[in-house]
Amino acid sequence: MKIAILGAGIVGVTTAYELACDGHEVTVIERHASVAEGSSFANAGVVAPGYVAPWAAPGMPTKVLRHLLARHAPVRVSRPLAAADVVWMRQWLRACDPAAYAANRTRMLRLAFYSRRRLHEVASRMAYEFDRGQGYMVLLRGEKERQMAQPGMKLLRELGVAFHEITGAEARQIEPALNPDTPLAAAIFLPEDEVGNCRQFAVILRDAAEQLGVHFAFNTTVARIDPAQPATLYVANDATPHHFDALVVCTGVQSPELLAPLGIRLPMRPVYGYSVSAHVPEPVLAPRSGVMDERYKVAICRMGQRVRVAGSAEIGGQPGVNNPRALDTLYKVLSDWFPSAGRLSKGVQVWKGARPMLPDGPPLIGASGRPGLWLNLGHGSSGWALSCGSARLLADQIGGRAPEIDAEGFGVERLR
Repeated sequence: MKIAILGAGIVGVTTAYELACDGHEVTVIERHASVAEGSSFANAGVVAPGYVAPWAAPGMPTKVLRHLLARHAPVRVSRPLAAADVVWMRQWLRACDPAAYAANRTRMLRLAFYSRRRLHEVASRMAYEFDRGQGYMVLLRGEKERQMAQPGMKLLRELGVAFHEITGAEARQIEPALNPDTPLAAAIFLPEDEVGNCRQFAVILRDAAEQLGVHFAFNTTVARIDPAQPATLYVANDATPHHFDALVVCTGVQSPELLAPLGIRLPMRPVYGYSVSAHVPEPVLAPRSGVMDERYKVAICRMGQRVRVAGSAEIGGQPGVNNPRALDTLYKVLSDWFPSAGRLSKGVQVWKGARPMLPDGPPLIGASGRPGLWLNLGHGSSGWALSCGSARLLADQIGGRAPEIDAEGFGVERLR
């Protein structure tokens, strides 16, 4: 089949690779100058399937309200707040129902564990290595955090996830650079989880996809999809129709605007995340792999010769305007745990990315309901952790094969 993929973030690139492996003729259309330039550019890089969960969870609305006025809040609501943001929050509140949460978390976990396995399979074929680290640790500052973590650990046991609840002293043996002056009651260590540079992997995979014949059209914006022939598209400043056998939409937060003229209404909004990346002056002062501060929901990860601290969930605001308080929280958590890990005097990369969030959690993967039009979008903050599995799942569906995992709950019918 002749297939066009719209979007070259980590989801688009992995989808292109999997479809090319199946023998399809693939073209990727991307408005940026390279791959992974949007929400895949400088994310936390964590691949921890047991911690992939819907943001819409019982008790979460109360937590959000409690954090609204806090200086170092993991969740923020910023101005301007669009009417669509308010509508999305209402849908999110409904999805916090316990039964809905349980179903959606089961779906996401199923995809997350499959995706990690697929990531390892794909990475083993690559000729180049990318920055990655083995092991992931959740830091519990006090007894309150330790108690709140118990239900999550119960679920990890039920799922058969390898983890150890350890003391603060044991955590410091695994990550010797942890600041001894910051109180640490306990930690959860997941030896099979990992961190990895998402953008680096996307660049390597682009090269592998090109060797399979995939064509990347960068600096090209899709103006519209033909409603009468959904496998036909038009690019900006060009009246020529481009015909394909199938289109796969992987355009993140741009997807609702692109799909609305076709009668496909996506309840998706950008929820912004932040990261700060800095050069590591002395490796012994930086984390060996990745840790997450449970209180502030901030991850600190080693990315080769750099340390990256990432977190925050900001509803509202503007793409190009940084929230100083969100950045202050990242710097505070980095200072608390690894005060000398990064050279912050120069060369610091500050990033704000728009996560394409659906109110209930799981992404949309599969047929759109329109002939020749497929969807692989809405991965929220878990795009890196879910990308390889999502791509293989969709490729199997397009190829008419039974996927290796149950695709229940990822189709557009869920939105109805």
